[in-house]
Amino acid sequence: MAVLRKLARPMLAAPFVTGGLRALRRPEAVAELAQPVVRALGKRVPALAADPLKLVRVNSAVQAGAGLLFATGRAPRLAALTLAATLVPTTLTGHAFWTVEDPEERARRRADFLTDLSVLGGLLIAAADTHGKPSLAYRSRHALDHRHPVRAARRPVEAAAAGTAARLRATARGSR
Repeated sequence: MAVLRKLARPMLAAPFVTGGLRALRRPEAVAELAQPVVRALGKRVPALAADPLKLVRVNSAVQAGAGLLFATGRAPRLAALTLAATLVPTTLTGHAFWTVEDPEERARRRADFLTDLSVLGGLLIAAADTHGKPSLAYRSRHALDHRHPVRAARRPVEAAAAGTAARLRATARGSR
């Protein structure tokens, strides 16, 4: 399974790295497509509506950086979750097939939308992947059930020693 991860992660990350770097070099082309999302975000966060180019650059840098982290296996769960979060607005703006009237263009955008949807699914699976180790939630739920064997064995011994010490003290007081 480790070999599979080492091969699959760079393949899944490649479009994010290349697309992020391309958009960083030429953000103007992407900024036009991003206008609907920028307007929607601008209503909620006015500071983001001021400069769509800056928003495109930030999104591109996040995609390229998280893609590189994911491809190299550094913080892969966080990187996959970050890529998934950036993919949603990118997909909604770049492949909005429901806004197109031309049947051929609509079919092409629908295919691209579904491709991005499948990539999103893969990223969500990667974000949940624990490499076969129990998750943090599982470990915290079962922490009390599976105590460390040495510590668990030490507790009865400590209790017996404390009881013996108490009896010895009581005996010592009684003999005075």
